[in-house]
Amino acid sequence: MAGSVRVEGKATGRLDIGSVDTRRVLVPFGDPAQQASERRRIELEIEKLRDQHAQIEAEVKAADAQKALIAKLTELPTVPPQPGPQGGAAPVDWAQIFTLIGTKLAEAERTQLAAQVKLRDVDRSIADLEKQLAALAPSQQQRTEVKVFVNAGGDLEADLTIRYQVGNANWLPYYDARLATGTKSTPPKLTLVRRASIQQRSGEDWVDVGIELSTTRPGTGTSAPELNPMTVDFMPDTPPPRPMAMAPAAPIARSRSVKQAVGEADAVAAAAPQLEDAREQSATIEAAAFQAIFKVPGKLTVPGNGEQKRVQLDTAEIDPTLVVRTTPRVEAKAYLYAKMATPKATPYLPGQVSLFRDGTFVGTGRLPQLTPGEEHELGFGADDAMRVKHALIEEKRGESGIISASKSDVRNFRITIKNAHAQPVQLTVMDQIPVSQHQDIKVELISKTPPNRRDVDDKRGVLAWDQKIDADEERTIDFGYRVTWPAAKTVQYGR
Repeated sequence: MAGSVRVEGKATGRLDIGSVDTRRVLVPFGDPAQQASERRRIELEIEKLRDQHAQIEAEVKAADAQKALIAKLTELPTVPPQPGPQGGAAPVDWAQIFTLIGTKLAEAERTQLAAQVKLRDVDRSIADLEKQLAALAPSQQQRTEVKVFVNAGGDLEADLTIRYQVGNANWLPYYDARLATGTKSTPPKLTLVRRASIQQRSGEDWVDVGIELSTTRPGTGTSAPELNPMTVDFMPDTPPPRPMAMAPAAPIARSRSVKQAVGEADAVAAAAPQLEDAREQSATIEAAAFQAIFKVPGKLTVPGNGEQKRVQLDTAEIDPTLVVRTTPRVEAKAYLYAKMATPKATPYLPGQVSLFRDGTFVGTGRLPQLTPGEEHELGFGADDAMRVKHALIEEKRGESGIISASKSDVRNFRITIKNAHAQPVQLTVMDQIPVSQHQDIKVELISKTPPNRRDVDDKRGVLAWDQKIDADEERTIDFGYRVTWPAAKTVQYGR
């Protein structure tokens, strides 16, 4: 962008930078001399092929004429016989004539067919060369020309740097999370790999350039939004409705079903013991108070057509805490989570994360924006070694009171979990009780196994039991609730 051009530099003497002028100019794309030479070569080849095309067409015409002459021979039986030298009719060897007609006609057909095949091949070659010629047409691209006016006190040497912003250029973070669940003697490990997908549509290819990626986001604004006054007032009187005309029949909406098929491919590679694993280069990081800058190693070429360039930024080794979480009311399955604290060096921007558990791809998730040192949990799929059951063991409805009667609804549940792992597991069981929306509706928790947390994540009625369950141990959680309300009313459960 022309308005973002900045010029700075260093010199061996006094150097004053004056005005900086910019303008858009058209410049040829590619080497004009090389393009002209290539165009001339293709044009000569096209001329040769067209001459060859004319020769083959002459062969086709000759074959047509030969076939016409042979066709005349088939009319001989209808021609009156000519008198011989002795005055009688000359004898005619019809067998020889028919053999000659068949042989010559077949030769003419073969010649014509071969010539037509040659014509088709020549036409294709000419079409291909014409496409190449059209692709070599002189092309131009818009560029910004910068003129810098300087004032020098004398002879000196100077290095000037021109800085400018380019639109339609961005990078997006994405991650690999590789969890090694460990054994009895080995603690779990989580490797968090940060990568970047770079792309730009400036129209100018970046060839062998150094790339620095910043966590700042200039497109999101530079100041906090302002609040406008919010008022409350009585609604105006509603005028009487006008009589409505008959509405036209609504068109029938046609629905279209879409079937999606998802296929997964597993690749297994065996490496010889003497080979070493290839290692990806990581970027160097400069962390500041409000941003982080990643310097991508080496030089990159980023095309200006939006093609993505993927690089690795850094790798973090984290000691996670494994937690198995289940919500048996919704699904009788347990899921493995890795609770981690992000490294305290740089923030993590939101992005997609590919999840691997013990070297096996288990799915994808989403990493939110995390500040340095912030805790977060990543799910790594179903844990088939945990057996979970959820059952309704009691349901009672009743009515009490004489003058002011009330109704009640009592429900009790039992959750059973068995750990089939060879080591203890930290378990979190989630469930819920109803939440009253009216002061006359009372909800009471009945629990033989009190929950460790209530209103989890500020969600009213959500309960959590945090327990450590040993190997091959089975745990039972009994809980329920009682709902009471005035008998004259009717309640409904909703979400």
